[in-house]
Amino acid sequence: MIYTLLILSIYLVYTRSGEKNKRILIIVLIGCKRMIPSFSSPSPYGIFVLSGNGVLPAYLFGAIAMVTLKLEPVIHLSAEQFIQLCYTNPDAKLELTARGELVVMSPTGEESGMRNSWLTAQLTVWAKKDGTGVAFDSSTMFQLPSGAFRSPDASLIQRSRWENLTDQQRQTFPPIAPDFVVELRSPSDSPKELQNKMQEYLDNEVRLGWLLDPMLKTVEIYRIGQPVEVLTNPTQLDGENVLPGFVLDLGGIL
Repeated sequence: MIYTLLILSIYLVYTRSGEKNKRILIIVLIGCKRMIPSFSSPSPYGIFVLSGNGVLPAYLFGAIAMVTLKLEPVIHLSAEQFIQLCYTNPDAKLELTARGELVVMSPTGEESGMRNSWLTAQLTVWAKKDGTGVAFDSSTMFQLPSGAFRSPDASLIQRSRWENLTDQQRQTFPPIAPDFVVELRSPSDSPKELQNKMQEYLDNEVRLGWLLDPMLKTVEIYRIGQPVEVLTNPTQLDGENVLPGFVLDLGGIL
């Protein structure tokens, strides 16, 4: 078996009090099936490259994935620095865990994008008709109480909680945990990392979460203080008391 060696480059610019700007280049070697026979355990990760415009995704070698970088103790990325990193690199989809790990994600493929579009459309139409909540798509980043910055594939916040935020808070990465979140697994996502992400939502008082896995045809339902419920090949999901009256049609999603 032969493999190719790929390089993931993340360019971080940060400032410490009393010091000049510092530039840190983090390079991660990643194995992928192609060339180099010495690799025995390849990781099918995507590539981001350093360019004059910042961190840009590279649609090379057919690899699309999520990469988690442990920055400590080399660098501590504060909330302000992470926000600046996101604004400086709008083409890069980034998240930050509560442990200070930087999560780098490639854009979704066509099928995952279609599934997510149908998911978001159903939630948005229901929320507009119901009027009690505000729905968000995967482009919305939330600053959770734990300090993590996360972007669920779909989410909803009760309107009363959303309206309690200031205009400035709503225009940036809102410092609030959604009441409801959905994560949709793409072919190259790690199930374990997504499960950890769902648990992180619960730890931040998200009341209901769904992890949809089209590959396994399963749904994992996360509720505060309860064991995870796993459904196999369901046709629809009920919003329970968090989204009373909402029913998600899983046709075309799962």
